[in-house]
Amino acid sequence: MSRARDVVEVVARALAASPDEVEVTEADRRGQTVVELSMAPGELGRVIGRQGRTATALRTLAAAAGELDDRKVAVEFVDE
Repeated sequence: MSRARDVVEVVARALAASPDEVEVTEADRRGQTVVELSMAPGELGRVIGRQGRTATALRTLAAAAGELDDRKVAVEFVDE
């Protein structure tokens, strides 16, 4: 478990109305770590935010945490 995954999980659980349904997975693809976030139906908008500002901030935080582990990090939002 990386720091970037932990950051994404903590922020997503803080923003979610039902934090128990937040799922964060991590995979390595093409030399970078991909953190996938899925939430309860209809709640993904809370994390994406207006005009994607919250999503951009979350990606920035994850990238900064990834740099501490010398990894390049990408965050993907999965809508089920």
